[in-house]
Amino acid sequence: MQVTLLSGSRNPEGRTAEAIKAIVEGVEKGGGATEVFFLPTLKLERCRQCESNGWGICRREAWCLIEDDFPMLVDKIKASDVVVFATPVYFADLSESMRSFLDRLRRIWAFMEGRPSPDISAVGLCLSGGGGGGAPSALLNLERILQMCGFDIVDMITMRRQNFDSKLPRLKLTGEWLATKPNSK
Repeated sequence: MQVTLLSGSRNPEGRTAEAIKAIVEGVEKGGGATEVFFLPTLKLERCRQCESNGWGICRREAWCLIEDDFPMLVDKIKASDVVVFATPVYFADLSESMRSFLDRLRRIWAFMEGRPSPDISAVGLCLSGGGGGGAPSALLNLERILQMCGFDIVDMITMRRQNFDSKLPRLKLTGEWLATKPNSK
């Protein structure tokens, strides 16, 4: 069982990282393998909308011509049983690194012949600081993009700084559950 976790946070000691560590602990306790990527630390460019019509080779051939770490992440996702998309919430939305990555992913994934995503379970996790009011709208945006990509969404989780400590134990249990390769079918 391979679980890939993508973090939209740069801070390896912050709340998003701590939430990811709890999930990783649960997955590993359940016998699964994990790999974590912090998107802001990778070489990932934003979509260039390569052609005058706003599209590009992504629409015709389901790959991106930008030479960066994006293809490596796509391969990691394709090889995963479960992918966790974890992001801090900024301005009631996804982090810029998560948004940029997903903008490119949905462009290739939506047109990929025989998309592997229905066989890949996905979990969304949005963590907000401050008053916490932006987490639901960020989660809604994340869920919409994951649906567009065709992932089998098995859970969408909101957290805020006020309930963070009470939800960490649940994330460990969620990790154990993810090691069983849950699906919505």
